[in-house]
Amino acid sequence: MWVLGGIVLVILTTVVGGLLGYGTAVQARKAKQASQVALIATTQYQLGVEDLNAGRLENAQRRFEYVISIDPKFPGAQEKLTEVMMAVAMVKTPTPEITPTISMTPTPDNRGAEELYAQAVQFIQNKEWENAINTLDALRKEDISYRAVDVDGLYYIALRFRGVDKIIAQGNLEGGMYDLALTENFGPIDKEADSYRNWARFYMSGASFWEIDWVKVLEYFGQIYPSLPNLRDGSGWTAVERFRIASIRYGDQLLAKGEYCMARDQYLNALSISQDNNLGPTATAVQLLCSPPTSTPQPPTKTPEVMETTPVTPETPVPTEETPEAPTPTTEGGV
Repeated sequence: MWVLGGIVLVILTTVVGGLLGYGTAVQARKAKQASQVALIATTQYQLGVEDLNAGRLENAQRRFEYVISIDPKFPGAQEKLTEVMMAVAMVKTPTPEITPTISMTPTPDNRGAEELYAQAVQFIQNKEWENAINTLDALRKEDISYRAVDVDGLYYIALRFRGVDKIIAQGNLEGGMYDLALTENFGPIDKEADSYRNWARFYMSGASFWEIDWVKVLEYFGQIYPSLPNLRDGSGWTAVERFRIASIRYGDQLLAKGEYCMARDQYLNALSISQDNNLGPTATAVQLLCSPPTSTPQPPTKTPEVMETTPVTPETPVPTEETPEAPTPTTEGGV
C-alpha cells in the first residue's frame, strides 16, 4: 500500500505541476503580447501626433482610433482623438458668413446664445460631455437657428464621446448604445465608436443566455474578453470574469455527463485566466479521469531469501533386502 500510495502521489504531483506550468506559460505569453501591443500603440500614437501637427487630420484620427482599439487606456490617446474630431468638425462645418444688410428692424440680441455656445465649447474641451449636451439643449431653446451647423457638430462630438464613456467607463451599455444612435442623426459614427457599440451588443447577447445556455455564453464572451476584458454591464461583472465562470459551469455539466476530457479543457480555460484554489483539486481529479495512469505491477512486499544449495552426489543405493552370503570355498576332502 505504501508503494501504491507513492505511485499515486507521483502522478498527482506530475499532473499538478503540468497544470501550474500551463498557467505560467499562458501568463508569459500574455505578457509578451502586451509588450508588443504597447510598442505598436506608442509608435502609432507618435505618428498620430505628427499628423495632427501637420494638419493631416484624417490620418491622425485613424491612428488614434487604432491606438485606442488595441489599448483603450493608452495615455493621451482619447484626448488627442477628441482634439482631432473637434478640428475635423470645425473644418467640415465652417461658420457661415453673414452679409450685412440694411434693415429697419432692430438687430436681434444674441448675447445669451453666444454665451451658451462658448460654454458648450468649453465643456467639450474639458471633456464634460453631460454639461456640454445640457448647454447645447439650452442653446437650441434659446435660439434654434443660432450657428445651427456648428451646434450640430458640437452635438456630434458630445454625444459620441458620452456614448463611448458610458460603455467603457460606466458599464451603462444600453445608455451608451442610445447615445451613439443619436450621434448618427448628426453624421456617421467612426469605426472606433461603432466597434464599442458592437462589443456592447455582444455583451448583452451573451448575458441573455446566462444560466440558460453556457455554450452560447462562452461563444459571445470568448470574442469579447481578449479585446475588452474589463467591459461590464450594470451588474459589475467584467467580460473576462463571465467567461471564466461560464467555463467552470460548462465544465461541471460535461463532468456530470462523463465527458472528462472536455470538462478538463474548460477547467484549464478558467485556470488560464486566474488561479482558483477551489477549482484546482477538481481539475486535477478530472485530469486523472481523462488520462488514467497505466497499471504498474506491484512489487512484492518482502524479498524472499535466497539459500545456497550444494549439488547432491548420487550415492550407491543401499539394498533393502539381505544379500545372500557368498559360499565359503572348501578344499577337497575338507572336514
